[in-house]
Amino acid sequence: MSDRITLSKVTAAREVLHGIAHTTPIVTSRSLDHESNALVFLKCENFQRTGSFKFRGAYNAVSQLKLQNHRGSVITVSSGNHAQGIALACRLLGYQAQVVMPKPFAEMKYRSVRSYGATVIVAEDRTDAEQLLSNLVDEPSAAFVHPFNDPDVIAGQGTVMMELIEQQPHLDAVLAPVGGGGLLSGLCVTSHALNPRTKIYACEPAGALDAMESVKENRIVPATVLSTIADGLRTSLGDLTLPILRRHLTGFFVVEEREIATAMSFAFERLKVVIEPSSAVALAPLLRRESSLIGKRIGIVLTGGNVDQDLFCRCLDAATAAEGGTRERREI
Repeated sequence: MSDRITLSKVTAAREVLHGIAHTTPIVTSRSLDHESNALVFLKCENFQRTGSFKFRGAYNAVSQLKLQNHRGSVITVSSGNHAQGIALACRLLGYQAQVVMPKPFAEMKYRSVRSYGATVIVAEDRTDAEQLLSNLVDEPSAAFVHPFNDPDVIAGQGTVMMELIEQQPHLDAVLAPVGGGGLLSGLCVTSHALNPRTKIYACEPAGALDAMESVKENRIVPATVLSTIADGLRTSLGDLTLPILRRHLTGFFVVEEREIATAMSFAFERLKVVIEPSSAVALAPLLRRESSLIGKRIGIVLTGGNVDQDLFCRCLDAATAAEGGTRERREI
């Protein structure tokens, strides 16, 4: 089924998003280049509408429903950035969004989803969320948009790589965090078609290594035992994203919790940008000077900047107390 996501589909998504999504900037930093011993180009999706790359896929998917003359509501399940993307996309395209948000979730993301006009249905946990979602899906007038395991969502996320290649066409590698794999699948398909020599790495918290295990075992390993502040990465791969990642990824970088906090602190203090923990996972390998990245031209997707103030301050405090990190890279 992974052949349903092609470059032509990403190109079509680019047209849909033109004038709607922001063309996000590339940020460079001499401090970061020095710290990583590499040439680093940060693709700042934290400056995207809703504060995350998720808006791209959400808007593209809802636009396809519009083209199909869908006249009912749009439903999804998400505790974070996809929920915000769907809520705004529906507001812009004239749909009522119904969002199931399983606990725990960041209060700021909950408020944001509601501010875009979506109906929020709070679930006590993911099991409860699945039951609530199944009830909504049974409504004949409702259309479900999956957070990542959807061809139109993946194609929308692929536009990140299309822009990145136009802005910096000669990258040796691109790093991005992995949760359900929708972003990385879009990056992989687009890069393979336009710049196949660029290596793509997935970055994953040590407390949530289900994606790495799934790629290694060629089956979806459920994200069950999770221990990470990177809330956007607490999910399993899908049957669309797994084969794409197995085919295209060069490898995984495993990131410890203290490294996430350190990366958030570095971005704030040295780069003057706010990123959420999930986004910081992709920056961390550079700060520990991964040997395979030294001396190379590296693209990093800063996926989002939606982080509660209290959590952000705790991460800065943790970074101050941290005593350096370990270095680990695992090939597929």
